[in-house]
Amino acid sequence: MYVETGLRPVSTAFAIIIFKYILNMKKRIAIPLEDGILCSHFGHCQQFAIIDTDSTSVTGETLVTPPPHEPGLLPGWLAEKGVTDVIAGGMGQRAINLFNQQKINVFVGAPIKKSKDLAIDLLNNTLSAGANYCDH
Repeated sequence: MYVETGLRPVSTAFAIIIFKYILNMKKRIAIPLEDGILCSHFGHCQQFAIIDTDSTSVTGETLVTPPPHEPGLLPGWLAEKGVTDVIAGGMGQRAINLFNQQKINVFVGAPIKKSKDLAIDLLNNTLSAGANYCDH
């Protein structure tokens, strides 16, 4: 039996292997923090929570202090740390574009919550992203 992928037919067994791989993908999520909860302004946070996950749960959390604020610095710095996703309250369009260039997914307009709660919401596809709090 074959599955149509749009590119070329692949066996069902191969498609199942790929599907299982996708389900088991690990994420490394960066969340800017101020006083232990989501910081509404991404570039001026006190710390980042770097949260490691498997497909369904949080497997670890590390708190890191960012370098002094410079426009455009944080996307490369977080990419060097292996980040795959960023959850933010607000972020400027330039920063979003720089993250996209690094192949990092950006979720803006997240509610003010603890980092692990936001990461779990992302994993469960229940992260409510509202308006971007940033206007630049």
